[in-house]
Amino acid sequence: MEPAAIYASRAGSEILGQMYAFTIRGRQLCLRPEATATCQLLADGPLRNRGETRVWYETRCWRYETPQQGRYREFTQFGVEILNPRAQDLGRRRRELIELAERMIVPFEPEYRLAPQVKRGLAYYIQDGFEITSPRLGAQQQLLGGGGYERGIGFAIGVDRLGLAAQAAKTVP
Repeated sequence: MEPAAIYASRAGSEILGQMYAFTIRGRQLCLRPEATATCQLLADGPLRNRGETRVWYETRCWRYETPQQGRYREFTQFGVEILNPRAQDLGRRRRELIELAERMIVPFEPEYRLAPQVKRGLAYYIQDGFEITSPRLGAQQQLLGGGGYERGIGFAIGVDRLGLAAQAAKTVP
């Protein structure tokens, strides 16, 4: 669980409308709908003065939305974030992250598609993002999405969708 304010101030209306939010003992809480906003909180707080910091996470997330293949109310997200990078390094860090993302996806989905410049729907992105999709997944094709935000840059993989793509490609390790 997280304080709901983390997402209210960072993620935007799309996520707010999908949050499992509730009040306990006067505190507004929610089940974590995604993890990048939590990483932003670290970049703004305890890691603010440590310089560039690289983190990764794997976490369960929850969103109240209509379930369909590849889009579930409970799902696993794996992410890599570079917090507090120097401004002059952002282009290089972006390229590093895209290369890492491609290396992570290829063993599971050899026919992925990279879109290196896309508009991301979450409010915290301050520049065009990037996505990797799989043509095998039908309507919910996105496997990975990322981009730059105020104090970092990173990406997250939908582990459940990656598993579906791997099954369809028959590349499940």
